[in-house]
Amino acid sequence: VQLQASGGGLVQAGGSLRISCAASTTIFRTYSSTNFMAWSRQAPGKSRDFVARIENDGSTIYTDSVKGRFTISVDNTKNTLYLQMNKLKPEDTGVYYCMAYYNANTSVGQGTQVTVSS
Repeated sequence: VQLQASGGGLVQAGGSLRISCAASTTIFRTYSSTNFMAWSRQAPGKSRDFVARIENDGSTIYTDSVKGRFTISVDNTKNTLYLQMNKLKPEDTGVYYCMAYYNANTSVGQGTQVTVSS
């Protein structure tokens, strides 16, 4: 599966941004129970950390620091994963990567830069 992330940019603290990740195939199918998609991020000089995940049944998981501010979603008609980010903070700055677990294989996109100024 090929993944193409986009939508990153520069935003002021307190602002909003939506990033997208287009997949080359439909990840979520009615007969599959283990596929999922997720976002992670890597701040400068730090390791890559988990941000959010959405399962095949639509259930979601978030890291504590983004709960109530970020929303992960998917549009199967467009094979696209989204991350709506509200009330952004400078500590949300980093390169955001999308990933897909599809039929027991993992794919990671190239990342999109999100910079939040204070």
